[in-house]
Amino acid sequence: MAVQDTIEYVTVHVGGQLFGVEVSEIREVFSPHGITPVPRAPAEIAGLLNLRGRIVTAVETRVRLGLPPRGEDEPVMALGLEEGSELFGVLVDEVGEVLRLDPAAAEPAPGHLDAQWRAMIKGVYRLEEQLLAILDVRALIRWRAALAA
Repeated sequence: MAVQDTIEYVTVHVGGQLFGVEVSEIREVFSPHGITPVPRAPAEIAGLLNLRGRIVTAVETRVRLGLPPRGEDEPVMALGLEEGSELFGVLVDEVGEVLRLDPAAAEPAPGHLDAQWRAMIKGVYRLEEQLLAILDVRALIRWRAALAA
């Protein structure tokens, strides 16, 4: 299989679940520091942070997916993405490796998934020992943008 016949995904863990995010969707990966809570913001908005002089909205993926909250001592990383002129940091527990996968091997998201998850899962890959759910970070961001409207 040629490289051009594959899609690159970065693997991330959120609440013990394995997800993949298309590398092309990610502007950068960073360690979020100094997140300032925003009063009266929805629970999914962890707050705002300053990333090299730009304001970033930190979105808590665990809350968005209905998973248990992150403990204070648990690690956190952020996938930085840009939507228009706005920057977002999608918070995840950890970032893993980059996988090159054949798009033809992807399967649709199972129909029995919770509707909240199904709206944010593009599909699933069967890996050797586990499933890799492809997270649609744009859907996560669009959902957040709809709240502000």
